[in-house]
Amino acid sequence: MVKQVKISNFDEVKSIMNAAARCHDDIGVHDSRGSIADAKSILGLMSLDYTKPVMLVSENERELESVLRALS
Repeated sequence: MVKQVKISNFDEVKSIMNAAARCHDDIGVHDSRGSIADAKSILGLMSLDYTKPVMLVSENERELESVLRALS
């Protein structure tokens, strides 16, 4: 499952990481340049380009939705 989101500030990046840390399955974050980071890795997330929307990707729809709710 893939969801596109616009990240506006570092607090949203931290929210993604904190929510993903509670998930059992992997959640990836893909930026427009083609870079991919593990959503549980703050260093990986900091390496992405947030000037354009990013894609959250997971096999587990329920866990992906919980990460999206953390952004609200």
